[in-house]
Amino acid sequence: MSGTLSGLLTIGTLVAALAIAYRPLGDYMAHVVTTPKHWRVERVVYRLVGADPEAEQGYRVYAVAALAFSAVSIVALTILLLVQGWLPGVEPKQWRFDEALNTAISFVTNTNWQWYSGESAMNLIAQAIGLAVQNFVSAAVGIAVAVALIRGFVRSRTDRLGNFWVDLTRITLRVLLPIAVIGAVILMAQGVVQTLWQRHEIVGLDGQKQVLTGGLVASQEVIKLLGTNGGGYFNANSAHAFENPTAATNLFQIFLILLIPVAMPRMLGNLVGNHRQGYAILGSMTVIFAVSTAISIGAQLGNQGAAGKAAGAALEGQELRIGQWGTGLFATATTSTSTGAVNAAHDSLTPGAGGAALVNMLLGEISPGGVGSGLYGMLVIAVLTVFLCGLMVGRTPEYLGKKIGRTEITLAALYILVMPALVLVGTAATVVQEQGVAAMTNDGAHGLSEVLYAYASAANNNGSAFAGLAVDTPWFNYTLGAAMLFGRFAPMVAILALAGALAKQHPVPATAGTIPTHRPLFVGLTVGVVVLVAGLTFVPALALAPISEVTQ
Repeated sequence: MSGTLSGLLTIGTLVAALAIAYRPLGDYMAHVVTTPKHWRVERVVYRLVGADPEAEQGYRVYAVAALAFSAVSIVALTILLLVQGWLPGVEPKQWRFDEALNTAISFVTNTNWQWYSGESAMNLIAQAIGLAVQNFVSAAVGIAVAVALIRGFVRSRTDRLGNFWVDLTRITLRVLLPIAVIGAVILMAQGVVQTLWQRHEIVGLDGQKQVLTGGLVASQEVIKLLGTNGGGYFNANSAHAFENPTAATNLFQIFLILLIPVAMPRMLGNLVGNHRQGYAILGSMTVIFAVSTAISIGAQLGNQGAAGKAAGAALEGQELRIGQWGTGLFATATTSTSTGAVNAAHDSLTPGAGGAALVNMLLGEISPGGVGSGLYGMLVIAVLTVFLCGLMVGRTPEYLGKKIGRTEITLAALYILVMPALVLVGTAATVVQEQGVAAMTNDGAHGLSEVLYAYASAANNNGSAFAGLAVDTPWFNYTLGAAMLFGRFAPMVAILALAGALAKQHPVPATAGTIPTHRPLFVGLTVGVVVLVAGLTFVPALALAPISEVTQ
């Protein structure tokens, strides 16, 4: 009973903290992306990149700028990882090209998939300059694209969506950086490590020498969570005591994961001039998140599996200082967003909890999703919902004052189809390929779950993994890298094209036949469409993997 009470209080505290932050942060973000004033430091950045902050861009130029910035980042980070052995500090292992390319793509796409152990494979400078920087800017790119889509709904008879360089710079300097600084101080105060040394030798009470690993952990930890990135400084990620020492830091980390995605619907309401629209989107996200959390925690408490029944609890791969409620809540938060950080071995979760984590990603990570990507993903679902509702009543569908015609629904469909294609094709190719089969340390349903989870994680830019899969091979580094690359940027281009198409339209006034998109009925319809699309796409694969495990 005490464990249940503690778990419920944890969830209640989290909900209260997010509710308190929802309005001020959402309003502030709306101000950041609309104010005409530029900071001096921002003007320096514009001069360095050769951008005119007063010039707005059409969707093609906006997309090219985002893609070019990301491509340069991939090249630069790949080179840095290959030469990190020559940097001052502890010399890491020698990386192959496929390893460096996979990691560079991973961090630039906001995935942070990690095949390596950070404390032994990475140089401190490479962590701080390479990976931590990408944690900021890759998150800012996602938010910028979401803002561009909202401008598409708000503006009319124009092809201008703003300026990518202005959005990127402002979001990084005015939103992510200040919160990250405050968060890092809080984490340090709670015991998260922040040192300028990477290795430190001490003599224990038994007289034996031991080596402690350190580094700039707290500063990287906070942005990995705030930006829904997920890459751990240590191999154990947020299960490591230096990254996540107590139940209190565990709760704060979950708060950081959800903070910006939860506040973005408030920003949407500000920008479209109707806060009820933001509440409807947030309501849809919340329903899915609540159901997933209940399933995950319930499955962990249910002691499924022979080991769990023998031990009296499903404790394998978990930290006792965090507990089962904290583990289940963290697993739901990290897979319902595009974070991928873990505070337990997801491969050791009960079949029900592991299946819930997998389904969270296969839904498209929209509850509440990654920073930016969750909001624009849910807006696409809303577009699809009004289209289907329009078909049922024989009326041209409208959303936020814009008609949803052939062009708009085609782009929405392209957005939706990219991820399933990458997941299912990647999984199928792997299980019939020699290198792929050799990497599966488990056979049967659980082995298939591991492969399906890996490609779902990569294509959704999540980064978490079932650890029973040996992925440090050229096959996985290249195929998962491709899934991360196309899973991030193909939908992003479709979103910007959709924004451009919407911005060119004339606004459509609401009439008696307009479907209300701010009421509980629409929330229910939106959640139904999410489940319907994912179910029609993935139920056969899920039946062969986690569902089969649960019924065994």
